[in-house]
Amino acid sequence: MVPILRSVASLRVQVAQWRKAGLRVAFVPTMGALHEGHLSLVKAGLAEADRVVVSIFVNPTQFGPNEDFAAYPRTEEADVAKLEGAGAHAVYAPSVEEMYPAGAATTVHVAGVSDGLCGTFRPGHFDGVATVVSKLLNQAQPEIALFGEKDFQQLQVIRRLVKDLDIPVAVRGVPTLREADGLAMSSRNAYLSPEERATAPALHRALSEAAAKLQAGAEADPVLQDGIAAILAAGFGSVDYLELRAAEDLLPLARLDRPARLIVAARLGRARLIDNIPVNPA
Repeated sequence: MVPILRSVASLRVQVAQWRKAGLRVAFVPTMGALHEGHLSLVKAGLAEADRVVVSIFVNPTQFGPNEDFAAYPRTEEADVAKLEGAGAHAVYAPSVEEMYPAGAATTVHVAGVSDGLCGTFRPGHFDGVATVVSKLLNQAQPEIALFGEKDFQQLQVIRRLVKDLDIPVAVRGVPTLREADGLAMSSRNAYLSPEERATAPALHRALSEAAAKLQAGAEADPVLQDGIAAILAAGFGSVDYLELRAAEDLLPLARLDRPARLIVAARLGRARLIDNIPVNPA
């Protein structure tokens, strides 16, 4: 049975034992409700390190006042079974009190890459992400940390904070895992009704169609407006954004003139779905 560590002290003892034996450690932060996308991060970690630790922690500081913190799925027993099957060596599952003891007063803010996109529609979200990831990386002190590219803005925020704070960890982005119909795997897909689940792949189709037009030389604005219209016509309730951003620094682009990402967030029933794809000049 994969061990479940509940405290910073027990995590550090375990990692120290591995490191004393000359083993490399990879770390995969999650909020649980695991799916094959998360397990692909474990697999990627096993390819680069001798031991993989996966955290399960639903972080309250990255949820806004009207968001789904209370309703977010918590399935620890099933998650641990999946991680054991995937080959993880330890699960770190701290309480809120362990992560944020009484008197905790420090927040990490990453300017620039956290602005716009989800930073606009979820105020304070990336401060919560940056703070908890800084703490998790400091607690585990791994050689490698793995994050999914589906949350691409989050990935760039983490890369920036690791660089700026001189955290000695190599950050790896792992490509998005998709269902057969193109829908990006996400814990929030569980919120979709059968009818909404049938509609949801329109998000990825819109990205793919927009990418083809941009690579053919079209200007970004009309392509993005057409994409938004297509998503709404498919049955989504609203589109928070569909934008073309430079891959490295997330600056907005008017035309595809460098490696970029098409990034989208849209609402379908109770679910807020995000996705992105790489798009490069022809």
